[in-house]
Amino acid sequence: MTKKKRTFTRPLGERRYKKLFVIAAEGRVTERQYFDLFDRESSLIKIHYLPGHHSEPKHVLKTMRKFLKDENLQSTDEAWLVVDHDGRSEKALNTRYHWSEQADNYGFALSYPKFEYWLLLHFEDVAVTSTRRCSDKLKKYLPGFDKGIDPKMFTRKKIQDAIDRAKKRRGF
Repeated sequence: MTKKKRTFTRPLGERRYKKLFVIAAEGRVTERQYFDLFDRESSLIKIHYLPGHHSEPKHVLKTMRKFLKDENLQSTDEAWLVVDHDGRSEKALNTRYHWSEQADNYGFALSYPKFEYWLLLHFEDVAVTSTRRCSDKLKKYLPGFDKGIDPKMFTRKKIQDAIDRAKKRRGF
């Protein structure tokens, strides 16, 4: 009786070591620098920021759709659109929101009035309705702020503070 020859190779798994977050955003500088913080800080997540050349939400969605057509997300990965309200029509924003409902691992993050308000929540709990006031208040904490952040200003504690402040404002 002959024995079956044993192989010493293991099959490779399908799961990634890191969870992938694909982000398509309007901003090309500030948003990218902010989300890159998570890529550097965590050994468990990987951020893939899609390059954009247009700041309109329709272009953000178009960029994401093209990426998803060319690349397959795994079930544990997530794809996010990050868009500023900036006085845009409900129709334009609803289209992006409805896209996010097409799959459990799609998301839509709407900044009101703009992404910089999220940055401001890292430092204080304040209501802001105008983009101008938001920028002025943010410069108090980030002197000379003009699209671009110093990553050292956004610690884990400040990020958690921003999450708590946002939840409080939304009534969660």
